[in-house]
Amino acid sequence: MLAVNYTNLRDNMKKHFDRITDDYETMIVTRKNNKNIVMMSEESYNNLTENLYLIKDRANYDWLAESKRQLESGAAVKHELITEDGDE
Repeated sequence: MLAVNYTNLRDNMKKHFDRITDDYETMIVTRKNNKNIVMMSEESYNNLTENLYLIKDRANYDWLAESKRQLESGAAVKHELITEDGDE
């Protein structure tokens, strides 16, 4: 996570925005009186909100955790994709 003060952000906005979007960085913009701001790309924000949605239901979280465990232990099985017309 990057941290810059407001003046630095203002003076180098394009550079900082490019790092946030191109390198998937999150940036804290420090301000007086500890009223800081966190900046992230729209893509990172959408990913974060999707992940929060997926894990908010305990049953779904458990299912995802079990799937991850199976994948990491080598218990996953690869299948060919079958399309609607029956072709692979």
